[in-house]
Amino acid sequence: MKAKRCYFDYAASTPVDPAVEKAMKPYWSGVFGNPGALHSFGQEASAAVFKARDLVAKALGCDYKEIVFTGSATEANNLALRGVVKRIMNKELRIKGEKRNSIIHDSKFIIPKIIVSAIEHESVLDTARDLEREGVEVVYLPVSKKGIVDLKALEGELDERTILVSVMYANNEIGTIQPIAEIANMIRNFRNSKHEARNSKQTQNYKNKIQNVSDFDIRISNFETMRPLFHCDAVQAFNYLPCKVDELGIDLLTLSSQKIYGPKGVGLLYIRRSTKHEARSTKQIQNSKSQNVSNFDIRISDLQLVSPIVTGGGQEFGFRSGTENVPGIVGFAKAMEIAEKLRNSENKRLSKLRDYFISRLKKKIPKAQLNGGLKKRLPNNINIHIPGVIGQELIIKLDLAGFAVSPGSACSARVCKPSHVLKAMGSPDGRAANSLRVSFGRGTKKRDMDKLLRAVVSLV
Repeated sequence: MKAKRCYFDYAASTPVDPAVEKAMKPYWSGVFGNPGALHSFGQEASAAVFKARDLVAKALGCDYKEIVFTGSATEANNLALRGVVKRIMNKELRIKGEKRNSIIHDSKFIIPKIIVSAIEHESVLDTARDLEREGVEVVYLPVSKKGIVDLKALEGELDERTILVSVMYANNEIGTIQPIAEIANMIRNFRNSKHEARNSKQTQNYKNKIQNVSDFDIRISNFETMRPLFHCDAVQAFNYLPCKVDELGIDLLTLSSQKIYGPKGVGLLYIRRSTKHEARSTKQIQNSKSQNVSNFDIRISDLQLVSPIVTGGGQEFGFRSGTENVPGIVGFAKAMEIAEKLRNSENKRLSKLRDYFISRLKKKIPKAQLNGGLKKRLPNNINIHIPGVIGQELIIKLDLAGFAVSPGSACSARVCKPSHVLKAMGSPDGRAANSLRVSFGRGTKKRDMDKLLRAVVSLV
């Protein structure tokens, strides 16, 4: 009889929950219409998508119109970064009638700037590098030896040219949890300082009677007081951490279905629709005695934060064209509903398993080293390095023994290379290339952890 295989790569992908599979079943062949069709078949599918969108919005504490379904979290991250850059560049060039890879601010051409952490997922880092080649300045924030973003470095990099900050909620390799609310507050304070400075400038211009429609147009269309925007990749976080967008203070949020026991091929991007800054700006304009107040009011209150990168049919409120994956979207929403219900209990259970495994491993193999701190860490993540052991060989041996673990991120195409996350934390190439990640989930029991521990000890 073949021994049971033990899965320890939940950070890469999770099995579909039976309740999710059941919720999806009617939409494979029963309710099969195109959601964009006007007939009853299409309307049934459309209703299912709307219900799922509403469930997702409630889970995130936002409006259903702020949810954009995508084909993956990678696509959602691309939409966040590329969409923000494309939006502001297109808007500036349209206003000035120019065609340059720069932003116009106070009659000067300025290079836009985005800030990302050095330990982001490849879908953020590679996209940032691509934008860098197109003329955007990219700042890669350093992290501590435990993988926490350097907040002082972030504060020092925020300036008038910054249009976007992207920091992940929890790291996919080492499970480090970032202080998202604190980062959001830092960005909010910077926005407020810009807002106050612009108020002062606008008042002075009004007194000197040099304020006119074109000046106001440029001022609003450039670096509005709502920028920089704050994007958060929360793919690894939703199972275990609160993700209410207003509590986090974010503008853009990425999630993935396959990481929360939903189907593959579905992701989402939350895109905030309005801010207090916009409301304040609108009120200021209404009080400014301008003859074109209504035009400004519409421009600000309906401001779109990102431009689409996939165009065609105008689905997903125009942000992402393409016929909706109805079964996948329905399954995604159901998975989110279940994850919220199990969040607290799974957090406690998996934290105990994590701490138990680490303590036992340290006793059996004293030279074993934990990558990242134990505090501020996801409950289902263990990333270890055993000096003198080649990580890839150990992973293959464990697989042959029936245990699935990972060298880190399993999202790249089976390419084994030193972890950029560990290198950013200051680890030498040897440690960055030979560490392994053990991630577990709902199907993991204490006996499974014991089996893995015995296997690692015997193989080492």
